[in-house]
Amino acid sequence: MRLAEEIKKFFKGEVADDEVTLRTYSRDASLFEVRPELVVFPKDAEDLKALVTWIRENPSHSLTMRAAGSDMTGGPLNESIIADVTKHMNHIGESHGVNIVVQPGAYYRDFEKQTLVKGLILPCFPASKNLCALGGMIANNCAGEKTLRYGKMEKFVLEMKVIFSDGNEYVVKPLSKVELEAKMAQGDFEGNLYKNLFNLIEEHKEIIEEALPDVSKNSAGYYLWNVQSRALHTGEEIFDLNKLLVGSQGTLGIVTEAKIQLVPEKQHHDMVALFFKSWNELPEVVKAVLPYEPESLETFDEETIKLGLRFMPEIAKRAGNSLLSFAVKFIPEMLIGARMLGLPKLVVLVEIAEETEEEVKSKIRKIVEAIKSFNIWHRVIEKDSEENKFWVMRRESFNLLREHVNNKRTAPFVDDFCIKPERMPEFLPKALKILKDHGIEANIAGHAGNGNFHIIPLMNLMKKSERAKILAVSDKFYDLVREFKGSITGEHNDGIIRTPYLSKMYSPAVLALFKKTKDIFDPQNIFNPGKKVNGTLEYLESHIARE
Repeated sequence: MRLAEEIKKFFKGEVADDEVTLRTYSRDASLFEVRPELVVFPKDAEDLKALVTWIRENPSHSLTMRAAGSDMTGGPLNESIIADVTKHMNHIGESHGVNIVVQPGAYYRDFEKQTLVKGLILPCFPASKNLCALGGMIANNCAGEKTLRYGKMEKFVLEMKVIFSDGNEYVVKPLSKVELEAKMAQGDFEGNLYKNLFNLIEEHKEIIEEALPDVSKNSAGYYLWNVQSRALHTGEEIFDLNKLLVGSQGTLGIVTEAKIQLVPEKQHHDMVALFFKSWNELPEVVKAVLPYEPESLETFDEETIKLGLRFMPEIAKRAGNSLLSFAVKFIPEMLIGARMLGLPKLVVLVEIAEETEEEVKSKIRKIVEAIKSFNIWHRVIEKDSEENKFWVMRRESFNLLREHVNNKRTAPFVDDFCIKPERMPEFLPKALKILKDHGIEANIAGHAGNGNFHIIPLMNLMKKSERAKILAVSDKFYDLVREFKGSITGEHNDGIIRTPYLSKMYSPAVLALFKKTKDIFDPQNIFNPGKKVNGTLEYLESHIARE
């Protein structure tokens, strides 16, 4: 009997194994192609519970959850069963105060429209905010331009409903010491899960604490250091599984619902654009600006600027402007370029947002004063249209490059490193040399305040010689990241692309704890196998898409 027919016996949602569907779900935004055996569209949590129970009884199968498919790591790819939650499990509840309940299949663009009506926002949204869904944001512990001020997704998940590997759905919320003791005394699957994880953390507390990367953003491995904390106001001990489940890429259970905390959107904002002749002053400039709590410190390099100039006619068209009207917007920057005697090596966009215009203007004045001693140029930007031109330029220039370079595609693999900002001038030339030595050219953009940058080259993956560069460069690049005590992924997570390289960041003892964590939650390896633990270079290499 075909797998689809077997699943249809108990599954209310749609079940598909046709060629078009399987090809569609064999890809995400990564460089991989992994063909599933079946794709299902669950109607509700009951469908997923039944599916997990069936897989427990048929252990040759596994289950990987998928939302929007905008993941850049191969996280939602699997050779067995894929469950897409965007079709049916996409409900967005009413917000109560600053909290809102949402299902994992809701697209962020729809979610944000609803929250903005109430003057609220989930500020950790990623750059793919118009494409991604809440399930993926939770799975990857997403972060973006406003993370510098507000933090990552883990900070905004208050409570979740999760299906664990016994096939039952549980409410996961922060527990006090007394509540945790009661939970561990239950003697059932849930109680033993809490007890075993608590004991693992307690017995290896020193190893876990030492393993915490010395950077402000990290998405590599399981966040065992996050589970135990103390309440801010009372000092009470808190044990919160949500802090581990967020960012676990669906390897520990299935999120069916989440209660999310929002923040009020700031009503007034301005921007200061900073123009640098080199990367050398970036750390000190960042240090000078951070006390004024910028919403974001976004960066893009000289190569991105060159692309913008090269494709300006088409960028203007996509922005709905004539070439002349779009080019006129950049006259102030052209004048700055003339004073600099050339293009800046990098541009940093400092966005300030507050409740009143007076607060914004005051902070802008202080920032301008704080950067006077540096050999950089600046411009204060007060109009939204003026701010947007930078984002349009950055986004569309790369899209156009991809379209105009024959046989090449985006190849995200060393795309998300995080290094302490003060070490960036030392790190970056060495990192770029690794790429150059292998004939790879790439643009750099990212989050200067966190030291989290993205390098996404264009490559012809039809060529074996090009595919071979991915492993060779990754090995050297992540050795360099380790040398600088950074993270191999600040926000994009591990997936297929980085799981085999976790040994570059963590000791064998820590990797063993990750494996034990997986076994506590998912002893039969039902959920999204090969991510976070048990990933191999052989699997990575053999599943790179040949197109």
